[in-house]
Amino acid sequence: MSWVLNMTVDADYERLDPSRHLLSVAGQLQLDDRGIAMMTAVNINNRRTAEAGGVTACATVGVSRPVWAATFEDVDHRHSGPGTINLVVQVPARLSDAALVNVVSTATEAKVQALLDHGIAGTGTASDAVAVLCATRGTAELFGGPRSTWGCRVAQAVYSATAAGLWLSEDDAGFVGGEPARR
Repeated sequence: MSWVLNMTVDADYERLDPSRHLLSVAGQLQLDDRGIAMMTAVNINNRRTAEAGGVTACATVGVSRPVWAATFEDVDHRHSGPGTINLVVQVPARLSDAALVNVVSTATEAKVQALLDHGIAGTGTASDAVAVLCATRGTAELFGGPRSTWGCRVAQAVYSATAAGLWLSEDDAGFVGGEPARR
């Protein structure tokens, strides 16, 4: 990957061709080669970045409509409203395919931990995204769970960036939490 685009869209965004729209914007920005593109209703100038042991996590945090991943109620799959947490994580080490999958899970767990610690009733929003970028050279690390070297650092950076985003005002990020949850 040679670029990452995290683009702000209107809260009432209703296009049904997000891939085509994002490719068009990437073309307008003259972004060549392959890349990663995400959308959010959060102003990307309100992104929060945290670092832990060489790992960097950047988060745009909007939780105006938090959801539980596993719900057993009837769900309107067509529209759940705005609210997105986009995470871009950079790891300076090469990760094996298995470690990459595990790091995505670890990042998601850290995001959920931050939400719960800040009183958000949900595991995220219906449109959250995670991108993990890692080195392409060197010996591949085999593990990415929260107790592995890189997984632990990913968890710390993601938690910190997400928590920082949650502290933004409701107008800026759609924060709907209350007092931090007690653990």
